[in-house]
Amino acid sequence: MKPMDEVLLVIDVQNDFMPGGALAVPLGDEVVPAINALAGKFAQVVLTQDWHPAGHVSFANNHAGRQPFETVALPYGEQVLWPTHCVQETPGAALHAGLHIPHAQAVVRKGYHGDVDSYSAFLEADRKTPTGLAGYLRDKGVRRVHCVGLATDFCVAWSALDAKAAGFDVCVIEHACRAIDLNGSLANAWASLSAAGVSRE
Repeated sequence: MKPMDEVLLVIDVQNDFMPGGALAVPLGDEVVPAINALAGKFAQVVLTQDWHPAGHVSFANNHAGRQPFETVALPYGEQVLWPTHCVQETPGAALHAGLHIPHAQAVVRKGYHGDVDSYSAFLEADRKTPTGLAGYLRDKGVRRVHCVGLATDFCVAWSALDAKAAGFDVCVIEHACRAIDLNGSLANAWASLSAAGVSRE
């Protein structure tokens, strides 16, 4: 019997984050078979999808003279500028074709507001705008959230921290995640996760 109070949260397994994609995560495609194998152990699965308008504030090419991976001050704080990625209705924004989770019940799209980024599946980068996922999971009776996907040090870590802050028991399943590791971001993410009480499996 699969526990109904646990959910597998599959984060941003999209073409643009795969090798050869616009914002490739090294070895990102390795998470696909790992996640497919895990998903069968869960009655409840939720997918997330980065879903940006073309003019999104996080894209370097929308800031004159700026390059990808530079940072810029925005009204809600410091923002890493990214290569244009996961633009709505493009092949790059599509979920990886090899991802096979027919029983997934919901897809949460994030980053669709043009003026604020959204790494977390729960709360946008202004730290005020909710996606609605926490309420959805509570309504489903979920107590424990298992996070997998891309990238460990950005969307996975932010989602795990926000799930913990929302009152869920949270773990990150390390073998089913891959990281960008930008300027020590992976070590910093694991330190933050550990400090918050997120477990590492």
